[in-house]
Amino acid sequence: MWIKHHLFSFLVRKDILWALLVINFLGTIYGYIWYTDQLAQTPAHFLIFVPDSPTASLFFVFVLIAFLQRKNWSLFEAFAAVTLIKYGIWAVAMILAGAAAGDTLNWQHYMLIFSHGGMAIQAYLYMSFYRIRLWHLLVVSSWTLLNDYIDYAHLMHPWVSRRLNDYVIPEIAMFTVGLSLFSILSVYFLSVRGKAAKRSLE
Repeated sequence: MWIKHHLFSFLVRKDILWALLVINFLGTIYGYIWYTDQLAQTPAHFLIFVPDSPTASLFFVFVLIAFLQRKNWSLFEAFAAVTLIKYGIWAVAMILAGAAAGDTLNWQHYMLIFSHGGMAIQAYLYMSFYRIRLWHLLVVSSWTLLNDYIDYAHLMHPWVSRRLNDYVIPEIAMFTVGLSLFSILSVYFLSVRGKAAKRSLE
């Protein structure tokens, strides 16, 4: 309990929130730049569905801005929590799958493993501070599963290693949908149903 108390106090310190805000803001910009080539080849009506990871970190930027004001923007929290967990784990899994298939990992791969792993971790670390209601999660669930449909029915998914192209349908598609459900259920049980464990931002 002593460790938990000090961890929660540490997480809501203004200097920590500011540091995370800067890191996530810069990571979001870098992420959208990373998607430049794919976005250039994407039909306009699908553009919003393509840059998954930077959009997830952008949601968390808004969450952090609210936290700095000692406020909760619950719909942003729901979007951030689900998508940070989903795409943080997804990216790490795809890089490791590519390595298992024969890719040689370089410094960029390791940077992406570290940064995307951090996305999922920060989503879980702040779970006790979110004020997510069931309807917020239902909205996010609809968006997330629609995104999966667009990604794999219309092949708008983030590019993966060429060594994995033969596994996009059905293996990666099934993994992604499963990860969506895992992320949604994580937020449901740890945030929506975990109201008794809620922490104050004050």
